[in-house]
Amino acid sequence: MKSSITVEDILGRKHFENSKVIAGKEGLGRQVKWVHVVEVTNIRNLLNGNELILSTGVAWRDNKEKFISVIEQLIESHAAGICIELGIYTSSIPPEIIDIANKSHFPIILFLKEVPFVEITQDIHGLLINRQYQMITNLENYSQALNKRLLSIDHYIDILKFIRSYLQVQIIILFKNNENQFIPEANEQKRIKLLELMRSQPDDSTCVAKIPIHLLGDHYAELAIISEERELTEFDHLILDRTATALAQLFLRNLYVEEKQRVEATEWINDWLEGEQSEESINEYLALTSTRKPKGAVVCICKIDPINEYSTSDFTYFKMFLRAIFEQQGFTLFVAEKRNTIVLIILNERNTTTWKTRVEEGIRRLSNSELQRRNNKAQPVFGIGKFVEDLTDVHKSYQTALETIRIQNRLSIPAQSYFYDDLHIFRLISLLHRHIDLQEVVLEYLEPVIAYDKKYNGKLMETLKTYLSCNGSKQETAKRLFVVRQTLYHRIQKIEKLLGSDFMSHEKRLAIEFMILSYEFLVSSKQLKEKKEVL
Repeated sequence: MKSSITVEDILGRKHFENSKVIAGKEGLGRQVKWVHVVEVTNIRNLLNGNELILSTGVAWRDNKEKFISVIEQLIESHAAGICIELGIYTSSIPPEIIDIANKSHFPIILFLKEVPFVEITQDIHGLLINRQYQMITNLENYSQALNKRLLSIDHYIDILKFIRSYLQVQIIILFKNNENQFIPEANEQKRIKLLELMRSQPDDSTCVAKIPIHLLGDHYAELAIISEERELTEFDHLILDRTATALAQLFLRNLYVEEKQRVEATEWINDWLEGEQSEESINEYLALTSTRKPKGAVVCICKIDPINEYSTSDFTYFKMFLRAIFEQQGFTLFVAEKRNTIVLIILNERNTTTWKTRVEEGIRRLSNSELQRRNNKAQPVFGIGKFVEDLTDVHKSYQTALETIRIQNRLSIPAQSYFYDDLHIFRLISLLHRHIDLQEVVLEYLEPVIAYDKKYNGKLMETLKTYLSCNGSKQETAKRLFVVRQTLYHRIQKIEKLLGSDFMSHEKRLAIEFMILSYEFLVSSKQLKEKKEVL
């Protein structure tokens, strides 16, 4: 659709019957956005671009240097062209001016007879305003037609063909996974040329326009139009923007439908998590849903607390966003919901040596995402089980992921890692806690210190923990506790009296350090239990 007015269009108006183009004929396709009468020589700061200039030449009368300066300023300001009335002030155009205009494809038009500039400006401005109104009408018609198509189409190709039929330009869509689509189709050589043109052009290019498509706060694709035969207009940019919005709606709808379909597979996935699926059954299922053979798997539990903060649609979008982030890190996800948690079976498709780093990056991106900040939700708690190479062992990864969440809930300070493999000593403490009376063992070692602190409001437990972590360095311990050495010496003497002078011997020291961690684990568990009872 032709929404712009060019210099060539204006030459067909009634006041241009006795006009002649003497230079810059190759620039007659330049777009005209307004008409100005200019009779001054310093005009660089007066123009915004695409203005058609009307002049008698009085400002540079008999001064070729000023005339050249005016033409150069107009070219630099991206004016559409200049119309000069031959007569009292201008009788001819110097050859130097014609050469400059031809080199820049800048149209110079001569009025061979006197013309009314007022009537010309009224005529062209009326034409521009009417064309602007028509552009708005056309844009609205396009949007309505596009919205109707959205109700019946399933593939984005239909939308690309629609904008192509409307604008008659080259359409390109580039997805984040480096896939692309060209409408009309192009051979490999032309594709490379078009992509290079698209990347090299500035944002204000007159032959390339592009716009990103965002889904759930993340860059999903980029839509571009390229015209090698005409300048792109404001109308082209508006059509591009409306089309990008329609594509985003279509992509989001398709993702939502896919997510709903995945929910239906939850029962099968739950059986897999419980170890009730055979190798044959797993392979058959993956053959229908995945394109690559996985290189091991790990289970991640994402605990959202409280669950009632999320509406059904929020929860669905959150899962879609999880999937999008982890797929970019080289994983295929299978998702199941269990009470207030999302359970992710993460199938690794890349090198097994980098799976942990890539999972950490996925969680980091989720935590810092615009979706999370916009919804103002509490940060989820993640627990990641052991990595397993055999997919029939996914249930083992699931059990260790559950154990990771249980341990995190009982720690007095947030865990330094989401991974089961990094919890080390806390895994052993949790195991002992389930099978023996851990409190009794802890009191056997630490009861004198605990009782002293309780009775005298002392800080022996804090001092003991810090002293051990500093490997017995009194200077470093005093520095960390912000106490003078004399105070520290007094506390250490009291600890020796309560625990024995050999408390820093190798085996006993290891046991005491283990019991301090166990004590903190038990205290945190007790506080958690009391909190739940209050709630």
